[in-house]
Amino acid sequence: MNIYNWGTLVDYYTAHADCKDALQKWFHDVSTKQWKKPNDIIKDYSKARTIKNDRAIFEINGNDYRLIAELNYEKAWVFIKFIGTHAEYDKVDALTIDMYKKKKK
Repeated sequence: MNIYNWGTLVDYYTAHADCKDALQKWFHDVSTKQWKKPNDIIKDYSKARTIKNDRAIFEINGNDYRLIAELNYEKAWVFIKFIGTHAEYDKVDALTIDMYKKKKK
């Protein structure tokens, strides 16, 4: 899978050093996958959850952090939509959050 906006995670773990290793491992692992359907994610990440809108929720760093990604299975793209603490995750709508969407000027 191609992780479309990896730089956003670099920015995140630069500010939150305790999750750097976990995010780098997640990136390496996911970039080697060839997921074709949501169940493929669950086979590789038993604690991940797949939800509507072709999204998946991953536990990062022992569930200290949550990562929401949107997937385009046909093109093998992964778009990071959210990364945050578990408490921050509890305040967002996993189906619609897009914290990295560029704001219009």
